[in-house]
Amino acid sequence: MADIPSTARPHSSAARVCTILGFVFAVIALFLVPLVFGLVGVILGVVGAVLGDKPLGWYAAAASVVGALLGMLLFAALVNS
Repeated sequence: MADIPSTARPHSSAARVCTILGFVFAVIALFLVPLVFGLVGVILGVVGAVLGDKPLGWYAAAASVVGALLGMLLFAALVNS
């Protein structure tokens, strides 16, 4: 068997930390300043995915977008009621 180099980056603990923080900021974006915390969550999720935490990093980025959108809808509902 020939050794074929892998194009995937190795999994690191820094990637997992960025991914976890991305999920945390997604939840915070529901209740506080959705645009800021949602954007930070997206950035951390993408950084986590690029550093090697592939599926969860992208999920954290997507969760941050959803959290920011739901946070803005929640804020609009509270203001208009």
